[in-house]
Amino acid sequence: MKYISLNHNSAPTSFRDAVINGLAPDKGLYFPEEEICLSSKLLKSINNIDDVELCYEVIKEYIGNEIPKNRLIDIISNTISFEIPVKEIENSIYSLELFHGPTLAFKDVGAKFMALCLDYFKENNSSKKMTVLVATSGDTGGAVANGFSGTKDIDVCILYPKGKISEVQEKQITTNSSFVQAIEVEGDFDLCQSMVKNAFNDNDINQKISLTSANSINVARWLPQMFYYFLASKKIENTNPNIYSVPSGNFGNICAGILAQSMGLPIKHFVASTNVNDTIPRYIREGIYEPLKTKNTISNAMDVSEPSNFIRIQKIFNNDLQKIRENISGYSFDDKSTVDCIEKLNQHNNYITDPHSAIGYLGLKKYIQENNLNNFNGLFVSTAHPIKFKDTVENSIKSQLEYPDSIKSIMDREKSAKTMKSYSELKEYLMHKD
Repeated sequence: MKYISLNHNSAPTSFRDAVINGLAPDKGLYFPEEEICLSSKLLKSINNIDDVELCYEVIKEYIGNEIPKNRLIDIISNTISFEIPVKEIENSIYSLELFHGPTLAFKDVGAKFMALCLDYFKENNSSKKMTVLVATSGDTGGAVANGFSGTKDIDVCILYPKGKISEVQEKQITTNSSFVQAIEVEGDFDLCQSMVKNAFNDNDINQKISLTSANSINVARWLPQMFYYFLASKKIENTNPNIYSVPSGNFGNICAGILAQSMGLPIKHFVASTNVNDTIPRYIREGIYEPLKTKNTISNAMDVSEPSNFIRIQKIFNNDLQKIRENISGYSFDDKSTVDCIEKLNQHNNYITDPHSAIGYLGLKKYIQENNLNNFNGLFVSTAHPIKFKDTVENSIKSQLEYPDSIKSIMDREKSAKTMKSYSELKEYLMHKD
């Protein structure tokens, strides 16, 4: 498998180089050159295949011969080493819980898979120091820090918007060992992301160190998110069509689901559920792509106005807006609706959810009501444990949450982070950090 740049000004490259480089030389996102379709025999026998073997079959063509089969099987086994349950919340409505990993967020799968791939590639690439440079609006930072905890000779640099992530998220980013440098940026996530992109475009930096990204722009972070959708299909016992509502910020998770659909996984429809940063719902509705200034919300991981991965979704649908509308609906919800939803799910369904997952539920319910659906499975993707947004959830349900053991162990640790305002400060740090 070769990977092409979606800016179309770079030569196709291997999976290995796409992972190591993060972005193409023309600064475009990488995308698989060939369309992969799974055999009908495999798709019909999903329920009878071991989870690791299923995930191997899903991703092997995207890796090609870049990683030996036995090593790839080990990587997958370590990646999906925790429970990914589907819980029925009410009749025909399910929560796909992706927060049972080490940092209690859906990004644990992609971060671990990418870290283990890079660790393998690093074994045969020691010419330059490798630095993972990543911007996070919330959960990516903790997942990346944890995912790379066992790798060798790879530094991690995480940028996050100062004062705009939860206390738990900040602790997960700023209380790691010396190989992780946390940087709090005086601005929003879009500024963090812009600083990271500028670093990738900077020849001075690239001549000295090998940079790669651990955001979902990296194919090794993005592709394994398909695993969720295949594994969830094994847990639904009826044959009704599946509809997925995905809380969406940078649109990597929903894009992975759409790629799974394009490979043959039977998914009827997707709902892109966002907070008031509604660039994509407006685009789907009005046909005009017009990012606005990012607004801060209680669902901070989705405070993104220019989602990087939407260009991949456009590629899957050949930039056909009508095809996008046939396969994706988009809805946005404000903080009040989100808080009300958290409260009602707790009162009526005895289910506690975080703000992002609540928006997923709201989007699913709205789509079902607008289309008067019957005989379906509606799955909303639960992306983070409620404890990661402790204050918001407790204020909504009027009850205290208990810290899981994995969080208790870090809450009293001292924060360690640098503060920056501009790209020039980031460049100075990267050029002289050794």
